[in-house]
Amino acid sequence: MSTDMYKLGIDIGSTTIKMALLRVPDMQIVATAYERHNANPAAVGARMLEELFARIEGDADARVLVAVTGSVGMGYAARMGVPFRQEVLAAAEVVKRMYPDVHTLVDIGGEDSKMIFFEPGRVPDMRMNGNCAGGTGAFIDQTATLLGVDITEINDLAAQAEQIYPIASRCGVFSKTDIQNLISRSVSKADIAASMLNAVSMQVVSALARGQEIMPCVLLCGGPFAYIPELRKYMLKSMNIREEECRVAEYSQWIPAIGTALMAEGESMTVQAVRALFERTDVQTLPANSLPPLFRSETEYRSWLASKEAQIPLSRGSIKTGGRYFLGVDSGSTTTKVVLLNETDEPVYTDYRYNNGNAYEAFRESLQQLHAQVGGDVEIVASCSTGYGENLLRKAFGLDHGIVETMAHFMAAKALLPDVSFVLDIGGQDMKAIFVENGSIRRIEINEACSSGCGSFIMTFARQLGFEVGDFARMALRAQHPYDLGTRCTVFMNSKVKQAMREGASVEDIAAGFSYSVIKNCLYKVLKLQSFDELGVHIMVQGGTFRNHSVVRALELLTGRDVCFSPIPELMGAYGCALYARLQAGW
Repeated sequence: MSTDMYKLGIDIGSTTIKMALLRVPDMQIVATAYERHNANPAAVGARMLEELFARIEGDADARVLVAVTGSVGMGYAARMGVPFRQEVLAAAEVVKRMYPDVHTLVDIGGEDSKMIFFEPGRVPDMRMNGNCAGGTGAFIDQTATLLGVDITEINDLAAQAEQIYPIASRCGVFSKTDIQNLISRSVSKADIAASMLNAVSMQVVSALARGQEIMPCVLLCGGPFAYIPELRKYMLKSMNIREEECRVAEYSQWIPAIGTALMAEGESMTVQAVRALFERTDVQTLPANSLPPLFRSETEYRSWLASKEAQIPLSRGSIKTGGRYFLGVDSGSTTTKVVLLNETDEPVYTDYRYNNGNAYEAFRESLQQLHAQVGGDVEIVASCSTGYGENLLRKAFGLDHGIVETMAHFMAAKALLPDVSFVLDIGGQDMKAIFVENGSIRRIEINEACSSGCGSFIMTFARQLGFEVGDFARMALRAQHPYDLGTRCTVFMNSKVKQAMREGASVEDIAAGFSYSVIKNCLYKVLKLQSFDELGVHIMVQGGTFRNHSVVRALELLTGRDVCFSPIPELMGAYGCALYARLQAGW
């Protein structure tokens, strides 16, 4: 009896695994699979293979030719012992065999985009984006997050748009500024969604075509084209191509996997052997540049945390009849923080919320919540604001005082740690470092254009890997061999993370590597320290980023110094404002 033969293509990308199983010799697609791997390709890939081959249970004796592609695929292919195929070549193979009338292929993936030009009798001209994720699915994901909507809602929103606004699509960092500006101007989510899709299309064409004429027929493939039909409209406009001159590939998101299967050759293996392929990749090899673990055990972490809580035991007060209170608000570019203090500097009310580009509304809602919780008869003797929306809130709500952020953070640190020698505040997109000598500020440093040492740096990659930032930070505490990701910007870090996954690094080790990277960026790129002696011995950290104990610990290990933090590090700017209000009121 003849044995059936199949070809299997496995596309291991930075965020997903795609598989395509083809029957030989007719090359019909008999099964596909698509799933996010959440930085654990070995476990997810093994389960996907099991489910994939369950669909051809009658072919238990079949033989399979296997090949691997994708940005993370090379290292996995080597450990599996199967051939690796470059994904652009794989996509070109699909066009040659299945779409012979196509002259231009445009493929947008999660973190890459590619364009291939086909001309009879000539080698295909293949172009791919570099380290920048502008013009990719990740860029669309980031915009959905900023708008507070699910990625599935982007298409419906864009279909309702009335106006297109310019957005810098070359980089996720720069685009945030444009999008937040549009949000603050009350531009509709529909117009922003459409403007983003337009920016993605223009970025792909300008970055990849580079003057080359885009000839029909054009084939569009990749997940974004499959799931966001409105993106196709803007891409056609950017390419100056009519709808009838364009096709959307069947199995759009599986094109590289299908091409890899078509290119699979060599020695075939049994279905059972294929099912076990990922088991060979699940043994982690220790990279030569791994870093020390943040904690050696859960017991060590608990002991460390208890010692920190004892250093600054900031207690909460309660509302009392006839009491006097002082209000501080830190209105940042993305969040609003509010603290109400009593006469003994104890917080009696705190609030932290995202402002979604509307600082006024965020503070108004916080005040409503304050009065709902503590009653309307609270006497607020004095108030103070700082941050991005300082002047707006002072004028709109009649607040008494305003203070620059650095002074607010310094006052908070000095109140809780009188001998403080260095204050480091890391927020979502900014960083402030305050050097203190003899109780006075000696020097202040802030980050400029780079956000790689800030909270959004960790948040962006946590979400790209499929985790909430809090869970991601807790994973870092368990890492045994933190991966050294170096000091790179948000855009170029993508390639480093892919390298870590290719080498089999665990998600815990990658998470810990980010904690180290945030601090390294701060110490070496922003502060450019010559010696850690510049920090002194009484260091205090503030800002939402330091709710991640992994980042605090990384600072301690890298500097060799003890670091203090309060129970409310994300609220310290507002706490300092409330202290300033009390001081100005003469209390």
